[in-house]
Amino acid sequence: MAVKRILMLVGDFVEDYEVMVPFQMLTMVGHEVHAVCPGKKAGEQVATAIHDFEGHQTYTEKPGHNFTLNADFDAVDPAAYDALVIPGGRAPEYIRLDARVIAIVRAMAGAGKPVAAVCHGQQVLVAADVLGGKACTAYPAVRPDVERAGGTWVEPNATASNAVVDGVLVTGPAWPAHPEWMRAFLKVLGSTIEP
Repeated sequence: MAVKRILMLVGDFVEDYEVMVPFQMLTMVGHEVHAVCPGKKAGEQVATAIHDFEGHQTYTEKPGHNFTLNADFDAVDPAAYDALVIPGGRAPEYIRLDARVIAIVRAMAGAGKPVAAVCHGQQVLVAADVLGGKACTAYPAVRPDVERAGGTWVEPNATASNAVVDGVLVTGPAWPAHPEWMRAFLKVLGSTIEP
């Protein structure tokens, strides 16, 4: 398996599981993952939020762990990375306002590099205008954004555990999709794991 350099775009109140688990999974299989946040450097932290599904009309939110960044946002060169991961939570709603975030996403998507986004992470893809003609899922509240951006909406299953692959774009509706979302992303990356 070829080791890939993967960029992960995060921000304060990124969803705890959606940053921690993919970061750990991708690192565990041998890939090099750089987690960055606009305005922050390696060694600094972002706060995370735990989103849960407890029978209300929307998710609940609780304080999560702090997540330590391992690379500097200002040093990111999209050409130096093989793939991109965008976790969800509340971070996407504000990092998508950063012009450099949008430029990075457009550069990587435009170069045909694999992109994995989960939950609200697709808000960044919408802002970057890279979903046109692509099949995509996300947290249900993001559906109008995906459709207005020209994406083809794929409904999450009853347990929000499905993933959607369209070429090199891999999307999931929420953290319950991690097994399927990461399995699909690893396949797109050309990574193989055998029991």
